[in-house]
Amino acid sequence: MRESIFIHSWAPDDVLDDLRGRYEVDYFNFFDHGVMPADELAARVAGKTGVMTLQIQIPGAVIAANAGTLRAIASVSVGVDDIDVEAATKAGVQVTNTAGVLDDAVADFAVAMLLAVGRRIVESDRYTRAGRFDGPSFPLFWGARVKGEVLGIVGLGRIGREVAKRARGFSLDIAYHNRSRVDPAVERALGVRYLPLDDLLAQARYVLLQLPLTPETRHLIDARRLRLMRRDAYLLNIARGPVVDEAALVEALRERRIAGAALDVYEFEPRLTEGLGDLDNVVLTSHIASADVETRHDMVRLAARNLKIALAGGMPPNPINRVGTGSRHGLGD
Repeated sequence: MRESIFIHSWAPDDVLDDLRGRYEVDYFNFFDHGVMPADELAARVAGKTGVMTLQIQIPGAVIAANAGTLRAIASVSVGVDDIDVEAATKAGVQVTNTAGVLDDAVADFAVAMLLAVGRRIVESDRYTRAGRFDGPSFPLFWGARVKGEVLGIVGLGRIGREVAKRARGFSLDIAYHNRSRVDPAVERALGVRYLPLDDLLAQARYVLLQLPLTPETRHLIDARRLRLMRRDAYLLNIARGPVVDEAALVEALRERRIAGAALDVYEFEPRLTEGLGDLDNVVLTSHIASADVETRHDMVRLAARNLKIALAGGMPPNPINRVGTGSRHGLGD
């Protein structure tokens, strides 16, 4: 009898054909049906040896209920905060992600968000579409300078480093904060300087969050740290929504204690924190930082490759946990 896998994702036909040639495949395309209810998920995972997942919670109870059968969970994303990795490790289940293939797409998007909020592009778009552009343009939408300003990158992993490379082209002064300082040779190559987080927030005109969601990073940017930021500063979050206390952010934006924000992820995603959508000094996008066609295809292909290798007993390209050791790695970028 062939092994059986469950896919909660979208996948191109060639990937599905390959997987169906190897396994019994239970495929749920949430593009067509929406995110699966939790009780149905538990029933569909039961008895499966592998799961390929995107944008759905895989709780510890589901993993524990399938211990001894389930061997691999391949996430079609970099973040794995929707998977109980600790429970998976205890159950001997290999967890993987798709780090690496989306670095360029997300870094490009970070620069786009910086320009969109700093130069007030989205505000101007709304104004023009509403038919209000009927006079001299000189007084309209004065934004923030980019060249020579301080960009503070919180999380200098793979994506953060790609952002730094692009930022040099705009002659930005690049500071960074990381849970551990990178090698001085890397700092020199990227043209970046290290700052403690509070100092970075106080100095930067643009603050980019590009770090994983962990118990330590939840609400890393809270009311106290928002008060440290410059009044002409912009906060950009393309990491994970709960890294920011959004109620505190709404208050800071409403009171103009910071100039603006650009968010691609949300604390209660997909729901917006009350008041966030009413503000004109915030750019809001729908978790699309990696959404170029080629990258999204590459993410699914890598997830499928991770799954196949893990189920065959090999070491997949993107392991998150070391099965049997209880240790975790791969979360720093």
